[in-house]
Amino acid sequence: MMRAMVFSGPGEPLRLQMLPKPKAGAGQVLLRVSACGICRTDLHVVDGELDQPTLPLVPGHQIVGEVEDTGPGVSGFARGQRVGVPWLGGSCGNCWYCRHDRENLCDAARYTGYQINGGFAQYTVADARYCFELPHDYDDLQAAPLLCAGLIGYRAYRLVESAERIGLYGFGAAAHILAQVARHNGQRIYAFTREGDLSAQDFARELGAAWAGDSTRSPPEELDGAIIFAPDGQLVPRALRAVRKGGRVVCAGIHMSDIPSFSYDLLWGERDICSVANLTRRDGLEFLPMAAAIPVTTTVHPYPLERANEALEDLRHGRFNGAAVLLPWAAADQANTS
Repeated sequence: MMRAMVFSGPGEPLRLQMLPKPKAGAGQVLLRVSACGICRTDLHVVDGELDQPTLPLVPGHQIVGEVEDTGPGVSGFARGQRVGVPWLGGSCGNCWYCRHDRENLCDAARYTGYQINGGFAQYTVADARYCFELPHDYDDLQAAPLLCAGLIGYRAYRLVESAERIGLYGFGAAAHILAQVARHNGQRIYAFTREGDLSAQDFARELGAAWAGDSTRSPPEELDGAIIFAPDGQLVPRALRAVRKGGRVVCAGIHMSDIPSFSYDLLWGERDICSVANLTRRDGLEFLPMAAAIPVTTTVHPYPLERANEALEDLRHGRFNGAAVLLPWAAADQANTS
């Protein structure tokens, strides 16, 4: 048996339950979960904004774990090996998207902590084809946010990587990683936070942001590109006003509130809006070694498994900078260090 935090449906808190320890099936690895990052996508799942979960569900999709067993057909993984499991948990492998290394858009894709039980538990199983080897430079706690905040953030960053001045709307887990990548590449970062969130603004400056302020404000100079991580559709026209002609606005969240109408002049001048959906395995193979080489440092706040609901609420209300990470084997009374 194992301890797990289980989601029963929208409006219900996660509940600590004892579940049978899973077994590795064909093509799967059984992992002893060392750490699991908490993501805004987890909030979208428990709030019912992503409405196709497999219930009851163990959430969590930024999993760091140690291989305990492998199922039939698995090669390249050894007992005791440390691996990471991301949001994308599987795809059909046969459609046009899968055959062109765009499995993130596969109509039959399945997602960790959404249709597949995730890492808010002491053990989990994962499709070996979608697991990543993790750099030795990171301990379990610091590696966890790289698996979604890092990977999907990196996919969004690639769409503006030629920009000199980049705006980041919503300075949370993904933005604090990307700010370090951009600064390493000599780019200037402009951080936009919740109104009055002086702590997040100071945090952005500590990470090298050239400017930080409320998302209602205009930056001191035109941006070449912007990435929106906050799930607020009102930020789209604001970001369009902030970018120069020919600039790009990237919507990087899996869920966003409705985008309000705006006048055509905001889009005119060859500005464009695009979205990022999920991640590909190539993103992981490129980003994880890059993060170690820079090196990117993740700011993390640990919580024991039983305090998953508290961690989600702290994320919802912006009570910490960086990322929250669950430790399934930590003592129940372990204090959060934030």
